[in-house]
Amino acid sequence: MSHIALPRPIEDYFAYAELSAGRRGRRFTITFPYVAGGKLDRLQWWWSLGEVRERILGTAGVAALRREETERFRQHIERWLENNRRCLVGDTPIPEMRELAQENDGIAVEAAAASDSAAADGWPTEQVANG
Repeated sequence: MSHIALPRPIEDYFAYAELSAGRRGRRFTITFPYVAGGKLDRLQWWWSLGEVRERILGTAGVAALRREETERFRQHIERWLENNRRCLVGDTPIPEMRELAQENDGIAVEAAAASDSAAADGWPTEQVANG
């Protein structure tokens, strides 16, 4: 069951950054922004590369390591969504994270997308009935 219903691959939403090189080498971060409950939030993945390892790997090796870390972050997000019963939906530049419906495991993403209709019924979407 997919917890991601986005028009593009999730990697297209990632932002990459590098901190200034220090004594211990270079530090990198991958950031995934999302909107939850009307508020902007993010998930981040940090990784580092020591000076010696960087010399050994070279430019092509650093690029390969970046691809590996991007894949690990993507897998982490998928597991996190599944474990926390959440999904990513939307066709905006920043995806929306929603809670999955408890009663229907078979149609997880569809149920979350249908929650938009609750707002049309006049019920506030921010309030939870049992909790």
